[in-house]
Amino acid sequence: MTRVTVHAPVKINLYLHVTGRREDGYHEVDTLIAFTGFGDEISAEPSDTLRISANGPFADELPQGEDNLVTRAVNALRHDAGEITSAHITLSKRIPLAAGVGGGSADAAAAMWAASRLWRLDTGKKVDLLTIGKPLGADVPACLYRRPSFASGIGQDLIASPTLPEAGVLLVNPGVKLSTPSVFKARTGGFSPNTAEPDADIDTVPKLARFLEDRANDLTGAAIKLCPAVEDVLYALDHTPGCRLARMSGSGATCFGLFDSPAAAEKAAADLDAPDHWWRQATGLAMPSLV
Repeated sequence: MTRVTVHAPVKINLYLHVTGRREDGYHEVDTLIAFTGFGDEISAEPSDTLRISANGPFADELPQGEDNLVTRAVNALRHDAGEITSAHITLSKRIPLAAGVGGGSADAAAAMWAASRLWRLDTGKKVDLLTIGKPLGADVPACLYRRPSFASGIGQDLIASPTLPEAGVLLVNPGVKLSTPSVFKARTGGFSPNTAEPDADIDTVPKLARFLEDRANDLTGAAIKLCPAVEDVLYALDHTPGCRLARMSGSGATCFGLFDSPAAAEKAAADLDAPDHWWRQATGLAMPSLV
């Protein structure tokens, strides 16, 4: 095997409830995680040393060395697996950074999958990627699992969700980075109940929209305090024809609109009343593969 390429899809929180706070300071959540057809791409190929390189529209913004989650993830995998040959990891960075859509976690997870396949590791028995990935971040296990799921605890306790429809999704970011800790710190008020329904009937876009209308993203108010443009994005999405639901993902600042189909999301991207500097991407809910 000379080269392995793995898609690193955008992760969105269709809803996100903050349900409590642990003694160690981490918040507990109840959220429905889904993935889209759009994302970054990770390639791994043989090399005498471990090298990480990047290209794409957001490559220049990536941190270097151990501050880069891809580097930490591949090093953690190498350490767990023992003496393994190195690799050249190439990241095509298309997802904005610090955007609330799990770009760094998706890249780390995809890098672990790519490297483990390049090195022919036995991920079914000897190498447990989920155990290796948990210390890297709350979203990494979900991105390794690569299936729509309800997440609880700090986001790492996963239960597979019912089948989701092939809905259209329009991702919009106002060009502002938001750090997750700062958004949680700015949040005020109490906690929400856990409303996960693993048996919910949400296999069509209307059913999914109705399901989500009874839920929210509890971090939206805090994100708007730090970045008022989030409110502008939500307003623009909500007033775009065909949008069934507008919501912020994660800790922001990326928001998404839910549409009946990817084609409807493409049309909405063209119709969106927004400044030119806003990043937008039409896509759809998808089940990621490792091919």
